[in-house]
Amino acid sequence: MSNNDSNGSSSSGAARPSLPQLDMCQDAVGTEKRRQLKLAIRGTSGSTFGFNSPIPSLQSLKCEENNKLLSNGLTSKQQNLPRVRLANTTETMSEKSKERLKICQTIQSTGKLQLSENKVYDFTSDDLQDLGEIGRGGFGTVNKMLHRSSDTVMAVKRIRSTIDENEQKQLLMDLDVVMKSNECPYIVQFYGALFKEGDCWICMELMDTSLDKFYKYIYEKLDQRIPESILGKITVATVKALNYLKEKLKIIHRDVKPSNILLDSRGNIKLCDFGISGQLVDSIAKTRDAGCRPYMAPERIDPVRGRGGYDVRSDVWSLGITLVEVATGRFPYPRWSSVFEQLCQVVQGDPPRLQTSNNFSPHFVNFVNTCLIKEENQRPKYNKLLEHPFIKRSDAESLDVASYISEIMAAMENDGAFMYTMNDP
Repeated sequence: MSNNDSNGSSSSGAARPSLPQLDMCQDAVGTEKRRQLKLAIRGTSGSTFGFNSPIPSLQSLKCEENNKLLSNGLTSKQQNLPRVRLANTTETMSEKSKERLKICQTIQSTGKLQLSENKVYDFTSDDLQDLGEIGRGGFGTVNKMLHRSSDTVMAVKRIRSTIDENEQKQLLMDLDVVMKSNECPYIVQFYGALFKEGDCWICMELMDTSLDKFYKYIYEKLDQRIPESILGKITVATVKALNYLKEKLKIIHRDVKPSNILLDSRGNIKLCDFGISGQLVDSIAKTRDAGCRPYMAPERIDPVRGRGGYDVRSDVWSLGITLVEVATGRFPYPRWSSVFEQLCQVVQGDPPRLQTSNNFSPHFVNFVNTCLIKEENQRPKYNKLLEHPFIKRSDAESLDVASYISEIMAAMENDGAFMYTMNDP
């Protein structure tokens, strides 16, 4: 595989197929590439084309369509496609269906891997060396893989071909968000995607562990607590990521929790898993059942209060619950035996609170407790949170986050702790 220059031309000099480059650009070209990937995944006439439906035959296509495929280097032998009959045929596929077919077959053959603005590679599954499975879920697996040409280690989500329609929608939403978020340093980066024997391989930035695994190891195995300064850096990264989603993409995350905040030994802290993110219409989201119920805000649990929808302040509540859990080492509510019990406690009971007596600074306590104001109209949005003294202090503080995370990661590795968390999809 040859490394391409910044304008996407191959340095090898050989003609390459015109393939959908799966990058994260914000211009019209990037928008078209994202649209093409989504078309290839979503498939024809509402079916899950490329996933749980077989690829339709090309026999009904016109000869010129076959010639177009062949001229792009997609021979029948390469793609395992039947040759088009030269006899008179009736065209049974719409132009959009044929476009989706060509896209899907192209992505099956090869893909574009964009590691930075100036590093773009054509790649197939043969260019990736499997370094082992690091996660597993109902939709498939996550494997640590090495891209040989660039010597880049990445996480590859291998989405099984039989995912249902709801899982497919979540996959598309997750892809759509990460492909548009390249400029945000607090969101996991998307590198590229391809199809392999009907399954979709999604290449992502590799992070070392989730906050969920990280804090539990510190409290349960090391009998320590996470320093407030580190909690401050985690908070800053999460709020900035959520604010980016809201301001740039008009998206609400709806699933803020420790397992969706990732860390690595370079000191990076990033938000992930956008599968159930929702589009904001006039800053309001409507769907009530999306997300992890233990972290849901009162207005999302209470059917009466949630009737008019909710906004980003519901994610602010989830952030507050997350910070209490990570700061104290335990989830702030007891285990609920029923949805009714949760409704009573979260909606009618007092919200969780941090106390300065637990050696937390007044600024941190105030920030967390402000996130957990039950009345959503009094709970701040991200622009107010970013002006909070705790955020300003944490953002400005010079801190070697990488050394702290690396130290904990080394201990986790020595203990054989499973470091990666994967959610569906």
